[in-house]
Amino acid sequence: MSKTQSKTRDFQRLSPGANILFNIIAALFAFACVFPFLFVLIISFTDENALASNGYAIIPDAWSLEAYRYLFKTGDSLLHAYGVTIFITVVGTLISLIFVTLYAYAISRKSFKYRHFFSFLAFFTMLFNGGLVPTYIVVTQLLHLGDNIWALILPMAVNAFYIMIMRTFFSTMVPDAIIESGRIDGAGELQTFLRLVLPLSLPGLATIGLFSTLGYWNDWFNALLYIDSANLVPLQSMLMRIETSMQFIMQNSANSSLNTGILQNMPQETARMAMVVLATGPIILAYPFFQRYFIQGLTIGAVKE
Repeated sequence: MSKTQSKTRDFQRLSPGANILFNIIAALFAFACVFPFLFVLIISFTDENALASNGYAIIPDAWSLEAYRYLFKTGDSLLHAYGVTIFITVVGTLISLIFVTLYAYAISRKSFKYRHFFSFLAFFTMLFNGGLVPTYIVVTQLLHLGDNIWALILPMAVNAFYIMIMRTFFSTMVPDAIIESGRIDGAGELQTFLRLVLPLSLPGLATIGLFSTLGYWNDWFNALLYIDSANLVPLQSMLMRIETSMQFIMQNSANSSLNTGILQNMPQETARMAMVVLATGPIILAYPFFQRYFIQGLTIGAVKE
C-alpha cells in the first residue's frame, strides 16, 4: 500500500528540471502580457525628436517629460477630470453591484413566483433595445439628467449580462442548505442575503465589480451625449478632446499661419502614449485588489452535504 502511494506521489511530483522549465515558460508568458504596457510607458517618456529620427526603441536615445507637460498645460482640468472619473467609477460600481446582485438573487430562488418573468425581462434587453434616440430622450427629457453627473452613472447601473452571470452563480455556488439554515434561525430574506449569501459570493461580486469598474472608467460616449459643463467632463472624454485638438492643429497647419515653432515642439506620438498611460495606469494598479478578493472568495464558506 505504501509503495502504491509513493508511486502515485512520484508520478504527480515534477522533477526539478521540469519545474524550472515550466516556471521559465510562465515567466515569459507573464512578461509578454506586461511588455506592451511597459513599452508604451517607455515611449511616453521618449523625446519626440529622438522618436521621429530613430523610431521606437526599448532604450531611447533621449528621455523627455514634454508629453506629460503638454497634457498638464490644461491646468487643473485634467486633475478635475480624474476626480470626476474616480467618483463615477466608485459610486457607479457600488450602485451597479447593489442592483445586479439583488435582481440576480431574486430570480435565482426557486421560491420566487415571478422569477421566469423577470428572467425573461432581463434577457429580452440583451437582444433588443430602444435605440440611441429614445435613450437620449428618456435620460434628458423624462429623467432630466442632461448635464448631470448622474447621467454618467445611472444608464450603466444595470447590465442584463451581469445579472445572468450572478443568477447562474447564485444558483450553482450557493447551496440551498445555507438558505434553509437562515430561515430555521429566523432570519428574513434580506438578512439571509446580507449575512449568508454575500460572504459566499465574493468571486462573483469581484468579477461583476471588475467589469463594472472597467465599464465606468473607460466610458466616454455618455459624456459626449449628455455633458456640456466642463466641470463634469470625465478623464476619457478630456483625453479625447485633447487628441482631437492636436489632430485639428496638425491637419490645418499647412493652410494656416500657425507658428511653426509651436508645431515642432508639440509632442504627437509621445503625447498619445502618455494619454494611454494616464487612462490605463490607475485601473491596472487597482486590479490586484480585485485579485485579492478573487482568491479570498474561492477559499471561504465550504459546505458539505
